[in-house]
Amino acid sequence: MPRPLIGITTYVEAVTRYGVWNLPTALVPTGYYELVQAAGGAAVLLPPDAPEAAAEVLERLDGLVVAGGPDVDPVRYGAARDPRTGAPATRRDEWELSLIAAALAARTPVLGICRGMQALNVALGGSLVQHIDGHFETEGVMALHPVRPVPGTRYAALVPQEAQVPTYHHQAVDRLGRGLVASSHAADGTVESIELDDPAHWALGVQWHPERDTDTRVMSALVAAAATAALCPAPA
Repeated sequence: MPRPLIGITTYVEAVTRYGVWNLPTALVPTGYYELVQAAGGAAVLLPPDAPEAAAEVLERLDGLVVAGGPDVDPVRYGAARDPRTGAPATRRDEWELSLIAAALAARTPVLGICRGMQALNVALGGSLVQHIDGHFETEGVMALHPVRPVPGTRYAALVPQEAQVPTYHHQAVDRLGRGLVASSHAADGTVESIELDDPAHWALGVQWHPERDTDTRVMSALVAAAATAALCPAPA
């Protein structure tokens, strides 16, 4: 059987230097596709596209990873902008929220990482805390902290004990979106993972960065769910 095809969202940096070139570039850190491959999937990178193309793209995928990155625009969840919230990434918001909506409609397995978890929550009508202190230490450097699973959740079945995870973020889930439950927390109560409360649809978001870790359990679960979905697609 072919490896499940896992799409990973990318994002555009306005000017990126490589070799002699300074050009706008669609990119994602290598850890994302390396983790997909280590977990048994085949990775394909998804550059930004028109929102109306999302369903067509999802038809070709067995699973979706929504990568980390800048803040989701608070207009997406009806909030005023906090001064500490980053500049809007309008095209990225449009594309990734459309991909998530298409994945939810098609019951395609989806994993949101950091910003991707926040986007999953917003896509289902949830909101975000626009700034919390203490969840990163040095600019651009991941910090490890413990995450405690919520018993009975999908995440707890994957990682049944407290685990140290690499993290770098200043926003977090506030109001949970429709059908979502919190499945792990940090010591200060911050929601660290969310999932659909629906055993028929594998959808999980994690606030940390598994692509910066050696633990493949979360990604392996996505790839396994994608393999099952490929064999037994959801009814139309």
